[in-house]
Amino acid sequence: MGKRYYCDYCDRSFQDNMHNRKKHLNGVQHHRAKKAWFDHFRDSAAILYDEQTKKPCRKFLQKGICDFGPNCRFSHMSEDELINLKRQVEDERQHREGSWDRKMPGRSVEEWLSRREKKRSALGCKGDVKNKEDSEEGQTESDVPQHLLSIPDLPPSLRPPPPGKSAY
Repeated sequence: MGKRYYCDYCDRSFQDNMHNRKKHLNGVQHHRAKKAWFDHFRDSAAILYDEQTKKPCRKFLQKGICDFGPNCRFSHMSEDELINLKRQVEDERQHREGSWDRKMPGRSVEEWLSRREKKRSALGCKGDVKNKEDSEEGQTESDVPQHLLSIPDLPPSLRPPPPGKSAY
């Protein structure tokens, strides 16, 4: 049967040879699927800018559906959706500009790390594995800065251990 090529964007496979792969990668369906995939990762400001530059889609406004769907060159967003998107962009901008400092004034990650290191050294020498485990267990969840706990979608290896459990 031979090798098969699987396209993650299109979720399909086909016999892998130069002709088939070139035909698929240059195809309209592949380009649309690839664009849709990368659009998932666009930030709100870019989406807002694109939607504001487009004119409203008349067919979508009249019938509530458009034959072109997400590939339409006109905007399918209502005024309310645009206002909500503007708010979201503004919230993200404020968050980037230091809202973390306002949530926990006078407490930075560097301060937390230095306090944590002092606690570890006070409990015993650093080479002792038992003391490391004890210090991790003694650490409460409130000891970790709240803005570090609120980061969404962290992989399991980066999440703090549950209270009362050892990290090792």
